[in-house]
Amino acid sequence: MSMDLLAYYELGYLICIIFFIVGLKGLSNPETARRGNTMAATGMGLAMVLALFQPLEQNHGNYFWIFAGILIGSGIGLASAKKVQLTAMPELVSLFNGLGGAASMMIAIVELYRFPQNAGAWDGQLLVTFFALFIGGISFTGSLIAYGKLQGFLRDSLYLPGSKYINLILLAGTIGLIGYALSQPTLDYTLVTVLLVISLVYGVTFVTPIGGGDMPVVISLLNSFTGLAAAFAGLIYGNQVMVEGGILVGASGTLLTVLMCQAMNRSLLNVIVGGFGGEGGGAAGLTREQVVKEANAADLSIQLKYSKKVIIVPGYGLAVAQAQHVCHELEKTMEAEGVDVKYAIHPVAGRMPGHMNVLLAEANVPYPKLLDLEDANKEFPTTDVVLVIGANDVVNPAAKEDPASPIYGMPILDVEMAKNAVILKRSMSAGYAGIQNQLFFGEHSRMLFGDAKSSLNKLVEEMGNA
Repeated sequence: MSMDLLAYYELGYLICIIFFIVGLKGLSNPETARRGNTMAATGMGLAMVLALFQPLEQNHGNYFWIFAGILIGSGIGLASAKKVQLTAMPELVSLFNGLGGAASMMIAIVELYRFPQNAGAWDGQLLVTFFALFIGGISFTGSLIAYGKLQGFLRDSLYLPGSKYINLILLAGTIGLIGYALSQPTLDYTLVTVLLVISLVYGVTFVTPIGGGDMPVVISLLNSFTGLAAAFAGLIYGNQVMVEGGILVGASGTLLTVLMCQAMNRSLLNVIVGGFGGEGGGAAGLTREQVVKEANAADLSIQLKYSKKVIIVPGYGLAVAQAQHVCHELEKTMEAEGVDVKYAIHPVAGRMPGHMNVLLAEANVPYPKLLDLEDANKEFPTTDVVLVIGANDVVNPAAKEDPASPIYGMPILDVEMAKNAVILKRSMSAGYAGIQNQLFFGEHSRMLFGDAKSSLNKLVEEMGNA
């Protein structure tokens, strides 16, 4: 390829990277998220076209298989994205993330077996390929385990004793194995197979002990792993758009992981080693007298109508009931009565980062009405009623009161600071962390039992009749 033509391709890749950066910036705000997603997708589409038609020194003419793969993959992705419910979006994200890791892992496997056998002796390209294999393998199997936990069929069925030590041993073994392989004058393909097996096993042992309540952090961390694996795959081929795109995904995923760890009072080291959120049990956190006061829709509607300020705390139960639209309708009904209505969003509410923000954006809830944890906690003391809809662990006072609780130390939404707290829930069942919510037995707490969508509809109807 001539230098002039190469320069044009490099300029095209630079434009793709600009699209990625601007698109990523747009995703930081719900009002610009759709445009940001479109820009990032446009950049990726352009990058694919450039990569497909860039002249190579060795062109094997595999365009039939390439386009067949693109068409099949695009069809599966489009059908999955259109079919999936918002409640299952975290599972879809986990699968897509795992496939990204698997792609980098497969690239590394292919390139390792194309290496000349005399490679080794601290070959830099070989080191990069090993990293792509290891990190991609972790992301692949780890994401599959996360998918199983989110679906529920692996939530309590797997227990791995001594998982922290197993993870440390596997990590140390991997570092030692790569160092040994690089120190040899020739590449031993048996070591490649062993490294592949270790990476796949490590992904399982890394995610298995982590409790379902901590899945938002895990998804974010695995996403950063996939980005790093893609960056290493880009270094293998010298493709700058793969490198920069992978770095952007890895860096943003890491930053989000750190922020979410801070929100849960966890250390990043604790996440890397694994094992948080998987200990404790249903008996932890039973620190209050188990007395429940029940509310009814008629009385609650009158209380809401004559309130000055109401804060709604959404959780996964709101998503399961598909009640975001009727929740917004209740919000507008209260505002018509002069009530100041806001929403309190915990950083790890739901099953993935930003789950509640996406849910409420779908119902056209104005973004300025959403309060983060710190701002919401400042508002609660002057709030007449807090409606907790489907949230559980993120409002559980056991995080502050019970050192034996697995969520002890996690910052929560202090809804008990409000004058009244009403919890909309189907039953008294425990949350995703597997412990009872002590908010149910609070002095100013009441339970409104039933499906969230049905209960909210009743409240809207009762307020209209009041």
